[in-house]
Amino acid sequence: MDVLAVVTAAIHAHSLFAPDTPLVVGVSGGADSLCLLHVLRHLPPELAPRLHVAHLNHGLRGADADADAAFVAELAAAWDLPCTIGHADLSTHPGLSLEEAARRARYAFLSAVAYANGASTVAVAHNADDQVETVLMHFLRGSGLSGLRGMRPCSPLPRAPWGRAVVEDDLLAPTVPAPGARQTLIRPLLDVPRADIEAYCQLHGLAPRIDSTNADRSFYRNRLRHELLPQLESYNPAVRSALRRTAAVLTDEHHLLRLLLAEAWPQVVQRADAASITLRLAPWRALHVALQRSVLREAIHHLRPGLRDVGFDHVETARRLLLDPTCTTGQQVTLPRGLLLAVGYTTVTIAEPDAVPPSATGPQLATTPLALQVPGVTPLPDGSWCVRLDVRSSADLPADWQNNRDPWRACLDADVVGSQPFLRVRQPRDWFQPLGLGGHRSAVHAFMINHKLPAALRARWPLMQGQHGLVWLVGLRIDERARVRPQTERVLVVHFDDRLEMDDATTDLLGP
Repeated sequence: MDVLAVVTAAIHAHSLFAPDTPLVVGVSGGADSLCLLHVLRHLPPELAPRLHVAHLNHGLRGADADADAAFVAELAAAWDLPCTIGHADLSTHPGLSLEEAARRARYAFLSAVAYANGASTVAVAHNADDQVETVLMHFLRGSGLSGLRGMRPCSPLPRAPWGRAVVEDDLLAPTVPAPGARQTLIRPLLDVPRADIEAYCQLHGLAPRIDSTNADRSFYRNRLRHELLPQLESYNPAVRSALRRTAAVLTDEHHLLRLLLAEAWPQVVQRADAASITLRLAPWRALHVALQRSVLREAIHHLRPGLRDVGFDHVETARRLLLDPTCTTGQQVTLPRGLLLAVGYTTVTIAEPDAVPPSATGPQLATTPLALQVPGVTPLPDGSWCVRLDVRSSADLPADWQNNRDPWRACLDADVVGSQPFLRVRQPRDWFQPLGLGGHRSAVHAFMINHKLPAALRARWPLMQGQHGLVWLVGLRIDERARVRPQTERVLVVHFDDRLEMDDATTDLLGP
């Protein structure tokens, strides 16, 4: 294989970097990174970037690791390239495997070096065999499309909320990427097998360092490399090519799914910020199952950008709950890294446990009564709900108006309600006559409890008051006295909506 030609083609195909721009290259001293640095250094002038060598000493191999760092520093000096050497303390990553802790420290270090040197791009030496191992590893873990597509030639450099490595000369000690600074990770050797890399090093007289930990089978990836893959090759000698081909196909299919997600996202997401995301349940339920999962995963990644893998079980448990017809307001599901999914009447909110807004599970009122505009739209003080009222003749009601399944819509006798309805919160000894109970009275508090309204919402739950008493426990039950009868002439149509941006002129209160 002509490695230089393959890398050149990858640079053009994926627009990996612009010529004459700073590029940080992660160099361990092994064959892969040595080959990468040599190739990048020998690109034609019209493609050549300004290289900066970065090496992180993980402190795992004592004198050998120190010798690796010295080798890289001497090589960079011999090739007249600037170089930064760093040291990592992996003890600051409790609860992580050594492999994951090293990976996090490495990316934090590369990100800091790039930022300090005005570079937006970092190159690493992952090769075609690394891709095979990655795809297989993700398959064994039960990953979805995002994992099975493997590594990409160009991707965002992982953020480093876990901290950073310490640099030898301390020049980078106070340096961290600026908030919002966009950095890119590129893999120019991703189409080059390891055997061709080793052949390239021999051809050009490169003498890479040997990392003894690459043979240590206590590491998960090394067991895949030295044990599982050789066994799979006994079933299919071309299994590596097959896995790489699978990754390429799934990359394209994942891209298509992302395009569909981009179309669905604004239709499903009611509000999103750094602390929480609220989804509209009805449009989410109407999505294809693949997009239902994608929306939930995207919401989790939005709130936990440093999270690598979102387990299938978490997403599927949440998805099945939201589709369950017995699912009720207030039910919750724990998601990765402490996030909480809370079910509302028409929405579902994913947030920190203490950040789920009350409006996510229903409208909330202040203690001061709220006069309603008739006709008109009145926003609620919680900032996310509004209530629209309209008066119609009974003859204008659709034939099937009594089959209304929207708990936030009610048809009331306008003359019973009166001309000045208002909303208020529950008071001691409140009562009403629930529709369907033959005129029997019920305490409002008891009715809320029996209908499983969450305790945290009861004190500020809106009740609609007419001229003679309560006419509607909003979202729960209308009062028998305010129902529309055959002799009713004027009907007050009331609709609560958690979309303040709805179009006044086009929204039909009795529509779907």
